[in-house]
Amino acid sequence: MKMTFRWYGAGEEKITLQEIRQIPGVSGIVGCLMDVPVGEVWLRERIAALVDQAHAAGLELEVIESVNVHDDIKAGLPTRDRYIENYCQTIRNLADFGVKVICYNFMPVFDWVKSDLDYVLPDGSSTLAFEEADVPEDPNVLLDRYAKGTGDFVLPGWEPERLAQIRHLFDIYADVDEETLRQNLVYFLEGVIPTCEECGVKMAIHPDDPPYSLFGLPRIIKNREDLDWLCRAVDSPANGITLCTGSIAEDPANDVYAILAEFTRRGRIHFVHARNIRYLEPGKNRDFYEAGHWTGAGSLDMFRIMAALHDNGFEGYIRPDHGRMIWGETGRAGYGLYDRALGCAYLNGLWEALEKRSA
Repeated sequence: MKMTFRWYGAGEEKITLQEIRQIPGVSGIVGCLMDVPVGEVWLRERIAALVDQAHAAGLELEVIESVNVHDDIKAGLPTRDRYIENYCQTIRNLADFGVKVICYNFMPVFDWVKSDLDYVLPDGSSTLAFEEADVPEDPNVLLDRYAKGTGDFVLPGWEPERLAQIRHLFDIYADVDEETLRQNLVYFLEGVIPTCEECGVKMAIHPDDPPYSLFGLPRIIKNREDLDWLCRAVDSPANGITLCTGSIAEDPANDVYAILAEFTRRGRIHFVHARNIRYLEPGKNRDFYEAGHWTGAGSLDMFRIMAALHDNGFEGYIRPDHGRMIWGETGRAGYGLYDRALGCAYLNGLWEALEKRSA
């Protein structure tokens, strides 16, 4: 298991690589190039500069989150083949600089949805929350809400230049149902997985967030059955999963521990987003807020989560996913330094206990 930390780049962050380097047990960063338009090739010189920054700080860069998939691919438009070829070239370029895992998602229009980016907890910290009744019917209202909650930082998956085309995006998905979206995902994977196999890179799909439909958009990576379908549809070790514990658990019907155990055994979990959530009214709805990583802070048993990975032979990458804003910190919602650093220490402590238990 390798503990990592998501970093958006020097021009997109006030968190420095030197600060990340001081978090005990963190071996590398999960990097990205925020300013490359979706669908364009990631150039070798840009990748080299990013990797060099990480290495200069004593950190690895073996995971990219995310190389986003163009909506023309997701919607199955005639232009998709050009974008798939661009994606393959990006895979080749990343592999040349030591990248081993690419996280991506196949969610139409929105990569994730929360109703509140500044949900204040009793201890005075703030976090992300989802209350279904507070999700507006008009997604433009949500866009305005997010624009006011991000400060100087762009939220991943909600890039302004892309969402300025929101009416167009909804139009191109008008006739895309779940079955069509599944076919389009298989088409994409059949186009890129041979390149991955040649280059030694693994694709790792992120579950839908939330794992059910909003705004009438299809969702196809929601539960154990969907993940099983994914693995069977393109049966290659290079076709795998970013198992986000928070996203899967946002539907309480999903058994996150059993899912982790099964797909770790099957060798398909390449990357883990370890996140704890607390259900607001257990058994009554799917509303939640994102809690601190400690088991006692939320509704998920983080020891069981780590044990499901450890006991089934997990050898991939993990990062603390999201964090509260604590100790007066400000910045990109969910991506402060302090609470995620605490998450690293806590998760590493659980892993150490598991290692010593089995020694």
